[in-house]
Amino acid sequence: MTQDRSGPLAGLRILEIAGLGPAPFCGMLLADLGADVVLVDRLETGPEDVDFGKHAVFNRGKRSIAVDLKSQEGIDTVLQLAQSCDALIEGMRPGVMERLGLGPEVCLARNPRLIYGRMTGWGQSGPLAQAAGHDLNYVALSGALWWSGQPGETPIVPPSLVGDVGGGALYLTIGVLAGIMNARTTGQGQVVDAAIVDGSAHMLNLLLSLKSAGQMSNERGKSILDGPQWYRTYRCSDGQFISVGAVEPRFYRLLLEKLGLNDDPDYVQSADPAHWPRLHDGFAALFATRTRDEWCALLEGSDACFAPVLNVDEAAAHPHMRERGIYSRVDGVLQAGPAPRFSVTSTASPGAIPARGQDTKRVLHDWCGA
Repeated sequence: MTQDRSGPLAGLRILEIAGLGPAPFCGMLLADLGADVVLVDRLETGPEDVDFGKHAVFNRGKRSIAVDLKSQEGIDTVLQLAQSCDALIEGMRPGVMERLGLGPEVCLARNPRLIYGRMTGWGQSGPLAQAAGHDLNYVALSGALWWSGQPGETPIVPPSLVGDVGGGALYLTIGVLAGIMNARTTGQGQVVDAAIVDGSAHMLNLLLSLKSAGQMSNERGKSILDGPQWYRTYRCSDGQFISVGAVEPRFYRLLLEKLGLNDDPDYVQSADPAHWPRLHDGFAALFATRTRDEWCALLEGSDACFAPVLNVDEAAAHPHMRERGIYSRVDGVLQAGPAPRFSVTSTASPGAIPARGQDTKRVLHDWCGA
């Protein structure tokens, strides 16, 4: 009998081929929401493999089996499991699963309703499909990195959020779930080609709307979200930082009122980028006169669109985050809880991080009756 799970995806079976980055994150998200995610681990790590062990938050809530994918017995085990699941997800370079004998054609022949989720950086086709790359490269090519940075500076790399997680894992998750819904209606499985360059480009559509309306320029520092004084981070007197995002006029007026600048004609909100450097310098000098906590006491919780810039340990201790129970420590490992939240099919607390292969016998019994 399959282990008991709670959440809106309870009863869903997902087979995940072990890897790094966005595919494991997708598996974690599905497990967080109640799916029975079985991780196909190697029997042991190689000299170039990264083993996070008990710190592998992205493996929480999954069950782990260990097989030798270089042996026929290991391949047969995976194919047997593929017959019993709703979806398989993998993050290998294009062609690797085919060479192993576990490509989509083989798996779909065993299970015609299977959704075969493929996670890559460049996609399954195209001139770069076989090239190595990382999050930074994918978001650079897709255009998603362009506005990340200030004029005259190199773009700032947002670590593994825009590409691996945003354009990768979340789009693979959506694709897999959409495929499963379609398979339940039509009885037909299919391949989901989730490429980070595709997803990170798709996420730009909000900014592309602004660009079409003349609000985003190809020149950094000249756009409504990357140049003006009202949408920036500032250093405080204690070396900490705050963020201000008072884009709308009514919020900007409130910000000026809180700062005692509402009667100063020099700080009128201007759509002319020529004024922004001077106004930014004025804000920077003002915010540098008090500590972050002092600015929090004045601005936090108001409609001035303000927040302190916190590290993750500080974020976990913040009253708002604490009240919502967003962060917790499980076996000493800080992690964020499942999201989003549901009013009826509530999700459980983050599941345990499995040891390599600890569930092999149980999974084969639950899924295959072996």
